[in-house]
Amino acid sequence: MNRKLFVGGLPWATTDEGLKKAFEEFGDIEEANVVCERDTGRSRGFGFVTFASPDDAQSAQEAMHGQEIEGRQVRVDFAHTRPS
Repeated sequence: MNRKLFVGGLPWATTDEGLKKAFEEFGDIEEANVVCERDTGRSRGFGFVTFASPDDAQSAQEAMHGQEIEGRQVRVDFAHTRPS
């Protein structure tokens, strides 16, 4: 089962730490990162959160989808791996 969540609609000012704090109440987080543009370092408005447990990821997805983080409503879905 998938443990990695896609979080879209993040405010530009959200950091990795801010993303982690928004989701840490749902369980142990292995990684939280906001995706940034390579040239400017500016946030692209989305990120990923990886939980230690698939059940925690499921709980977080259900609870956080449509909620606000730093004043913006976010979309939370399970991340899909890219085909090679």
